[in-house]
Amino acid sequence: MKGWQQHRQAVDALQASYNAIEAGSTVRLAKKTSNLFRPRSATVQGLDVNRLDGVIQVDPRERIADVQGMCTYEDLVDATLPYGLIPYVVPQLRTITLGGAVTGLGIESTSFRNGLPHESVTEMDIMTGDGAIVEATPDNDHADLFYGFPNSYGSLGYATRLRIRLEAVPRYVRLRHIGFDDAKSAAAAIEQIVTDRAWDDVRVDGLDGTAFSPGEIYLTLAEFTDDVSGPASDYTGTEIYYTSIRQRDTDVLTMYDYLWRWDTDWFWCSAAFGAQKPLIRRLWPRRWRRSDVYHKLVGLDRRFDVIGKIDRFRGVEARERVIQDVEVDSTKLADFLEWFDEHVGMRPVWICPLRITRSWPLYPLEVGQTYVNLGFWGTVQVPANSPPGYLNRQIEAEVSRLGGHKSLYSEAFYDRETFEALYGGQALVSLRARYDPQSRLTNLYDKAVRNT
Repeated sequence: MKGWQQHRQAVDALQASYNAIEAGSTVRLAKKTSNLFRPRSATVQGLDVNRLDGVIQVDPRERIADVQGMCTYEDLVDATLPYGLIPYVVPQLRTITLGGAVTGLGIESTSFRNGLPHESVTEMDIMTGDGAIVEATPDNDHADLFYGFPNSYGSLGYATRLRIRLEAVPRYVRLRHIGFDDAKSAAAAIEQIVTDRAWDDVRVDGLDGTAFSPGEIYLTLAEFTDDVSGPASDYTGTEIYYTSIRQRDTDVLTMYDYLWRWDTDWFWCSAAFGAQKPLIRRLWPRRWRRSDVYHKLVGLDRRFDVIGKIDRFRGVEARERVIQDVEVDSTKLADFLEWFDEHVGMRPVWICPLRITRSWPLYPLEVGQTYVNLGFWGTVQVPANSPPGYLNRQIEAEVSRLGGHKSLYSEAFYDRETFEALYGGQALVSLRARYDPQSRLTNLYDKAVRNT
């Protein structure tokens, strides 16, 4: 762990890098990696966050941790799990950072009972656009920034430290994969589980799902337990987690492997690189079967247009990236999937129920309402000469029609008026006026839609 002295030194380096940026120039992070799936403007000089990448301290008695903003969940879990503790919500991919999950939202199977990652944060130190570092809590003078920070994507500042609550967990997770023939039945089961926190009189601690086709949908129910007999499964080797969902009714994983069950094959996206073919998988080093490696391969493809060249050789007219996570009311799950199958046709689709516990102005979901996050990631063939965002624009429109929202980590195509109506426009204007009066930080619309 870093400790407080090292943290103060890291903050000093951050402020020095801020002071070195020419007055009036745009302030950005100087970071080499990202879990975003939209273009980013190149940064010549930015904020030095290299040393803000660790855990400051863990208090196992109080079940809290002080964590630097650029600390990955992989490192955070490594620091807390030896105490039998984990963050309330651990996003699916190892290299997502705590600061990123809070300012850019995150979700996982505990979200049906714990909300989103920022809801377990009790206080934050945030460097604002004017270079000041303020401590924001739910009830101090910077409460407006505390509540406005989630989904701001750096348009209000950058978290240097976050204090989060931790949950006590046992060593194992017992899984049940429950099949459904249609989305309406799955949605009804989700609502029952979210309400009862149980299914067939067995406690449910984690809940997500996989929709392989309109008539083949599974909900995976996780029970955190120490009462396990026999060995736990291992999906970091030749076996693949998502294929097991269709093959097994029950399963057991260690808590560690459960947290990272989706990372090894980037859900199912590792298939695009051949990593699920038996021969290639045996040759592919285990340490390279992880989401950040696949993300780098995507970057290389975008740089050298490998898939584009193959498509042209095969006579494929055009292809569009459709990489999105959206939230709709659980009662609209079947409506969205029916529309999605007709207009997009991509499967599998990941399903993750959630309920928020407090209101957050930049991502205004209703407290107490059950939503379902749907994740779909890949490319789809589209007609030649299709306009930019041909399918993604249709998805945005349908999600809005159903009263939902979509995450902003990937490409967005909203006009400014629609965007501001969906993502707390006036609240954001007021916050930026207070915390970034010189507009040193890029505003949210320019970041998320214009990619500047």
